[in-house]
Amino acid sequence: MDREGGDITYTDMIQTIAEPSKIGQYFSGSHVLVTGASGFLGKLITEKLLRSCSDLEKLYFLIREKKGKKIEDRCLEIFDNIVFEKLKREQPKFRNKVVFVNGDCLKPDLGLSNEDKEMLLKNVNCVFHCAATVKFDEKIRTAAYINVRATRDLLKMAKQMINLKSFIYISTAYAHCCRKDIQEVVYDTPITGEKLLTLLETCSDDFLDKVTPTLLGEWPNTYVYTKGIAEEVVGSEGKGLPIAIVRPSIVVGTAKAPIAGWIDNMYGVTGITVGIALGLIRTLHCKKDCLADIVPADYVINSAIAAAWSVGSKESINKEVTVNNNEVTVFNFVCSTQTQITWRIWMKYSEQHLKRVPSPLQLWHHFFILNSNYFMHILCVILFHYIPAYVGDLLALCIGKQPLLVKGYQKIGKFTDVISYFAVRQWNFSDQNTQNLYQCLNSTDKDTFGFNLKEFDWDAYFYTFARGGRVYLLKDPLETLPQGRIKYIKLIFMHYALIAVLCAIFLWFCYRMITLIL
Repeated sequence: MDREGGDITYTDMIQTIAEPSKIGQYFSGSHVLVTGASGFLGKLITEKLLRSCSDLEKLYFLIREKKGKKIEDRCLEIFDNIVFEKLKREQPKFRNKVVFVNGDCLKPDLGLSNEDKEMLLKNVNCVFHCAATVKFDEKIRTAAYINVRATRDLLKMAKQMINLKSFIYISTAYAHCCRKDIQEVVYDTPITGEKLLTLLETCSDDFLDKVTPTLLGEWPNTYVYTKGIAEEVVGSEGKGLPIAIVRPSIVVGTAKAPIAGWIDNMYGVTGITVGIALGLIRTLHCKKDCLADIVPADYVINSAIAAAWSVGSKESINKEVTVNNNEVTVFNFVCSTQTQITWRIWMKYSEQHLKRVPSPLQLWHHFFILNSNYFMHILCVILFHYIPAYVGDLLALCIGKQPLLVKGYQKIGKFTDVISYFAVRQWNFSDQNTQNLYQCLNSTDKDTFGFNLKEFDWDAYFYTFARGGRVYLLKDPLETLPQGRIKYIKLIFMHYALIAVLCAIFLWFCYRMITLIL
């Protein structure tokens, strides 16, 4: 008879000592500036640095006054967000490290006072420039001031920062979407940032509105256009600085940390998915077998933090590319090189998991059609969006309510048209720098700051994504699932009952026409 515990050896009794975090050591004692800290990625970078790099000295939180609220009040509201709950538990005194700085990226020199500017120049070691306007239909002047001029002005400040170790610019993988093949390099643009800003200073708003299509050229909107121009500014102004550009593709909710499925905006794929969940959006112009290059937000910010460590510690990411040289290092953060998620797969997972977490806020049974043919898409828009909207608004008027559906679907149409540009095209991204960066991490940093998508469980993630949209965007807690399931069943019945009635009317009409002819 085997002795109890005989399978335990002496090696099992030795406690494994984890490697120290190189990234944690890099940020120890550092003063970090985060722009756009009130935005989606800005919140996540702020939370991650304060929680996982707890030995950093100060984090400067650039934020503007808004709607009459002082920056202190705005910051307190931001830190009340659920995304900071884990940080509050693990680092209850984290606010002692946060310095609120009044700034506005729409203004020259980021709207900084002389005192604040001197403080930042003297103290800051690491910069994460996340601030941007992400509105695809933003006026060219506003988009260029926030995305281009603010980047230029911050880079000029960075050159004067006596203790600068790293500067990370958060761009987008679609900054050069007019190219089919996108390498990890800084591309030339038809106009430099300086020339664009000079043009803005000399032209009226009316004139700029007229020439915007000419300026954009092959770029589909002012967002990606100005991000591309901003990269040119980083390439020209950032030479010689410890600087890198991180280009994520379509950013969606978090996969794991600090909360699974967290998101705070309706942009892009997220807005489409929520619209489907509510039964509002029923068609999208999209090529089903094109790749849906989506990436979880927590993986994006982990890659950005790792990039800061890499350029700041002069860590070579491969034999050919040594960071912190005279050229700006670029990291494309995409999923398409590691996992092939097509729009067809996205739709399959979305439908599968939205059924598991139905919301009582749902307006109609969700059905959704991916149309590769544009004219079929327009037909579906008329049949499934506008006809029901006009009928609904007519009923609203009859009972004395304000008609809202037609205006709502006009906005939805503009939104889906923007998404369609990226859903009917496919790009070939290179991400060798990003993959090599991941291999540079030790085991501790891979666990804490991991961003490898090679073995990512997309099926499980889409369930997390569906729950996150329900809880954090619709503000509908999971406690209402029983009511949601009851309503879901009712809406299915109503949906197919309506189809049966419409089919019966159509057949009756056909029968009447035939009898009249005969």
